[in-house]
Amino acid sequence: MSATGAAAAWPHGQVVTGRRAVAEAISAREAVEILVARGARHTQGLEAVLGAADRARVPVREVGRAELDGLAQDHRGVVARVRADDTAPTTLSERDLEFRTWDADAIVVVLDGIEDPQNLGAAARAAEAAGAAALVSRTRRGAPVTDVAIRASAGALLHLPHARVANIPRAIERLQEASFTVIGLDEDADRSIFDDPCPDGRVAIAVGSEGTGLSRLVRERCDDLVSLPMRGRVGSLNAAASLAAALYAYVLPTRPGETR
Repeated sequence: MSATGAAAAWPHGQVVTGRRAVAEAISAREAVEILVARGARHTQGLEAVLGAADRARVPVREVGRAELDGLAQDHRGVVARVRADDTAPTTLSERDLEFRTWDADAIVVVLDGIEDPQNLGAAARAAEAAGAAALVSRTRRGAPVTDVAIRASAGALLHLPHARVANIPRAIERLQEASFTVIGLDEDADRSIFDDPCPDGRVAIAVGSEGTGLSRLVRERCDDLVSLPMRGRVGSLNAAASLAAALYAYVLPTRPGETR
């Protein structure tokens, strides 16, 4: 492991922690330095991080655990410092939602009122795994992109274009102007995801908070509302699980190359 000089800071939270998320930061070319706890056990996960850093020529430095503790909680022995770049491709404006060049079958995920960084990360992970083109979330009463969120996303937040907007209904209107059909997940909807197929073309899936669901203005702005059928004793799923179910059971089967 080699030493290096001072690393740049990242405006969304200077570091990324956890071995999988660090590996993703290296893959996304965001990492500028990897810090590893001195004496850390060389597990398969750590070897994967060190191998990725070597291939990407990202410097690795051994430090005491006290230094890592000062950078992040629950770092699990590995921290990546990531570059400061206000023009990073993962950052979208509200205006971009209308004027960005979208694929004909693009998927966008809209999060309305997800305040827990863990839930933000889990939702981003489901969205990125399903091939979503972008994520939209609220700036006010919305979870910030922190190292906790990035770790929960398994690094997906380093790859997925993300628009943090002040007004979700207005952002939905922007998407509709860009030919998106916006479907809201609502447990009180009259129809479930199995009653009718997902519309063709560009689709945005809107998910609300676990406590209150979609806000009234967001529900009214959506083109349609659907529910997830609940056949067990538990009456609901958390936001990220609901999103994953809708993406894989409802949206993806209507995309080119997917089958029911």
